[in-house]
Amino acid sequence: MKKHFLLLVVSGIALPCLAQSTAASINLPERSRELGVVTVNGGQPSSLPTQIPTTIEGITREEIETRINATDSEDALKYMPSLLVRKRYIGDYNHAILSTRASGTGNSARSAVYADGILLSNYLGNGIANGSNYAPRWGLVTPEEIERVDVMYGPFSAAYPGNSAGAVVDYVTRMPDKLEAHVAAGYSSQPSSVLGSSGHYSSWNSSASIGSRSGPWSFWINLNHTDSNSQPLTFPFVLQSAGASGTKGTPVSGAISGLNTTNQPWYLLGAGTQYRTQQDHAKIKLAYDITPTLRASYTLGWWQNSAKGRSESYLKGPDGQTIYSGNINIDGKTYKLADTAFGQSNDSQTHTMHGASLKSHTQGNLDWELSASLYDYGKDQQRVPTIALPAAAAGGAGTLQDQDGTGWNTLAAKGTWRPDGLQGTHIVDFGAGRDAYKLNISKYGVLGDWQSGAANPQALVSQVGGRSETRYLWAQDSWKLSPQWKAVLGLRWEDWTASDGHTATASSQLGNDKRSESHFSPKAALAWQVASHTTLKASLGRSVRFPTVGELYGATSGGALSFINNPNLRPEKSWTSELSAEQDLGNGLLRATLFHESTRDALYSQLIPGTTTSAVQNVDKVRTTGLELAYSAQSVWVRGLDLGASMTFADSKIVANAANPASVGKWQPRVPRWRATAWATYQPTDRWALTVAARYSGRQFSNLDNSDVNASTYMGASKYFTVDLRARYQIDKQLSAAFGIDNLNNYQYWNFHPYPQRTYTASLRWDL
Repeated sequence: MKKHFLLLVVSGIALPCLAQSTAASINLPERSRELGVVTVNGGQPSSLPTQIPTTIEGITREEIETRINATDSEDALKYMPSLLVRKRYIGDYNHAILSTRASGTGNSARSAVYADGILLSNYLGNGIANGSNYAPRWGLVTPEEIERVDVMYGPFSAAYPGNSAGAVVDYVTRMPDKLEAHVAAGYSSQPSSVLGSSGHYSSWNSSASIGSRSGPWSFWINLNHTDSNSQPLTFPFVLQSAGASGTKGTPVSGAISGLNTTNQPWYLLGAGTQYRTQQDHAKIKLAYDITPTLRASYTLGWWQNSAKGRSESYLKGPDGQTIYSGNINIDGKTYKLADTAFGQSNDSQTHTMHGASLKSHTQGNLDWELSASLYDYGKDQQRVPTIALPAAAAGGAGTLQDQDGTGWNTLAAKGTWRPDGLQGTHIVDFGAGRDAYKLNISKYGVLGDWQSGAANPQALVSQVGGRSETRYLWAQDSWKLSPQWKAVLGLRWEDWTASDGHTATASSQLGNDKRSESHFSPKAALAWQVASHTTLKASLGRSVRFPTVGELYGATSGGALSFINNPNLRPEKSWTSELSAEQDLGNGLLRATLFHESTRDALYSQLIPGTTTSAVQNVDKVRTTGLELAYSAQSVWVRGLDLGASMTFADSKIVANAANPASVGKWQPRVPRWRATAWATYQPTDRWALTVAARYSGRQFSNLDNSDVNASTYMGASKYFTVDLRARYQIDKQLSAAFGIDNLNNYQYWNFHPYPQRTYTASLRWDL
């Protein structure tokens, strides 16, 4: 499988290069990209610092609509080089973490996601931990809003925090200059069969938008509703070795025998976390041009989610009754099932996002911007029963986890100084700001019914909370040394403080002292235009990723809260470098990038020496070296045929880890050695667009010591190869329809949870 797909990608990169001479004479629209020392912009520009000669990839609204079966905003990144979003189902609100070249899907705090300059990345924690989640808030952007998406690979701009070690993703959403309106509706269906569960899991989506401009005023309003059913995501199990020989317990049938990720025999007893999630999104953007060169803008985003997670048991008793708890007997061994072995959950969230800015755009000697944003967990609750099914379905005792009051806010001031005007040799960018985070997770028993009862203040189960704040100054100078040479030098200073850390249970509590650190992060980049169509680029940057509140004060793994968390975790310190060669092929761009990252004190959850408990600890050193190839072109061979492909090799190893010597020399978790994408879009007429795309990822590990040798099972991280199709038809000037199939070959693959199987999508869109 890997051999065949790598041949596909190599051909996707190499063969079109042979056709450039015949296609180069075709008049083509400009694509927004940076080539050499000159920035060429087509359409609405990115807010990323495109004057930095480093790797930036982008995709426009038109390309998303033509090429991608996009049901969520993160789908726009689907075929980007070296990127993967761990999206398990449509509307995945708590596990859809972004993976980059040298960071896996457990490291959400090592990438930065923005929408119109407002932070969507959740730096309250990292990955999935403490009964909470820290995926970017993708739901605050819908596919219909997107104007373009750009990605800068690596921490090469002083304007961004150390969390940009992996990548910076920038969503630019719509702001019309005339009246426009859009209405869209979509449907998806996934016939899925995983282990002992099967069914058809469908989702519905509808969206409406309107925007316009009148004099100095402009506005944009977007409404969206999603109703989605996921496939089962978890699978209760018992290790066969945990059973006691004998005849005690209820004899049951239906358990599925197999091997876990470390090849230990186990029984899978059922399925859980089959979500029914209903989400609503509303966005209002207002802008007012105070003068022709000064604009004030405000954004209000609102997101509501209601999700129910349900379970099914595969176990049947002697009379055919379904068994959910108690002592059971399988093949002459007795096992104890907890009352919560087959769990349920009711999640309810209402989050609000605010963003305001005042921006000068004179394009003269000096421009400036003042901005502020707020992300507020107005309501964020999860309810679970503590009694067994089937009684729990009707109510009874349970717990309520509450994150109300959690959130973050940002303040920033930045400017651009052009000493010699637009055509000068220097462009100096600078800024200052503050980012503040507050985490509060409280879990209580409920009064009465777990589905609706109020929290019982006398029945505290656990509490985790704290604050962090980063103040920063930065500056960088883009210096045009000559028509063929450009250099960028930057420096970022960050002063970080963590405070109010507290952890509590019903019987004890622990507070933590305030602590602070300051670090400098230098940046440098150089571009040389070797020839009119050939450019070499080199970039180097240091990033300091401070521990999140969740990592510092959060509970350790397992059901009971423990006070062996580490409020003295050291920040991650990375040096990242890349060397790129770019060739303009007339109607396409071919790029080869050699990248290297060395990280000290990487933050990972691992076993505490001498215990069976895991907690976040510092891994002494992780090193990654790799090669990325990327190609894209328009009208290859024949007019209307666009091609793109990428291939990434990453050698990512744990180099030193005193806390777990068995992990030294092993692969970094969730970073595959090989990954690749390829796509082709053919537009035979102005009405039709036909796309075929493929994605491949090689073997991964989840454990630091790579002991999870069996990847193709629950909790494994397997390889995959999937093929997607999309057909879009422009019915008339205003109405269009699309049909698509994701994972056409129905590849079954895992990233702890099962990924979606073959999924059919259909949509209808009307545009004014």
